[in-house]
Amino acid sequence: MPKDHSETRSIDGHRLDFTSLDKVMYPQDGMTKGEVIEYYRAIAPVMLPYLAGRPATRKQWVNGVGTADAPGEVFFHKNLDRDAPSWIRRRAIQHADHSNDYPLVDDAATLLWFVQRGTLEFHVPQWRFGPRGAQRNPDRLVLDLDPGDGVGLAECADVARLARERLAALGFDAHPVTSGSKGIHLYAAADGKRTSERLTAVAKELADSLEADHPDRIVATLVKEKRRGRVFVDWNQNLASRTTVAPYSLRGRLRPTVAAPRTWDELDSPDFTQLDYRDVLERVRRQDAGPADPAG
Repeated sequence: MPKDHSETRSIDGHRLDFTSLDKVMYPQDGMTKGEVIEYYRAIAPVMLPYLAGRPATRKQWVNGVGTADAPGEVFFHKNLDRDAPSWIRRRAIQHADHSNDYPLVDDAATLLWFVQRGTLEFHVPQWRFGPRGAQRNPDRLVLDLDPGDGVGLAECADVARLARERLAALGFDAHPVTSGSKGIHLYAAADGKRTSERLTAVAKELADSLEADHPDRIVATLVKEKRRGRVFVDWNQNLASRTTVAPYSLRGRLRPTVAAPRTWDELDSPDFTQLDYRDVLERVRRQDAGPADPAG
């Protein structure tokens, strides 16, 4: 058997062991675990502001994403791992009959500790914890524009422009993020005065109004049968219990695509498409990565 390629690094003053660096995580692309780690190390300065203070759930592919014929096994983690080092910050969330500790991915060492374990995706809610551990009101609103069968990213871009106008009329300045999957996320900073329930109601009313005015192009209902040929404006991710994949997170798809902040001008391009990790690293290097987190 080939020797396991491993190395130890000091990250933010913490000793991290990185193992199986030659393991292929994306067979279609050839991206290895070492390259995944290097991506997250390089992207950490621009990604961490989107994660800081928010409880992070993780999607983990220990043996890679696999292929279309043989997908890799995925594990979804909410709680902090029992063997997590004590230096990882954590906050408790009270559920109906129990309390769970969730990690806060506030620094590069924490980010890379999870990546070493096979985490490819990081998901966070629209709210943050306060300094004493209390759950604050959401500091951003999000709309997830998800194309149904028969429509694609171009139709999502059209709906994004319509949603941008509606949001602006309500005092929200929207910023697009291609999801790295099929659609577009729209983020807008919120003033923190509304609860998650109230902000969700705002998002639902906006989605319903878009469907009412454009019923042939837009749907705001969760019923999948109604989504064919339309873009679903998902407002549910504003609920306190829901999460959205964090900007700059890799996606566990066949190709190593990324949830990438974009500019509005890009949505008008005939070549508008999802970006992979190489595209995103080059954009960050050129300081052309789209607007900053409106809630950052």
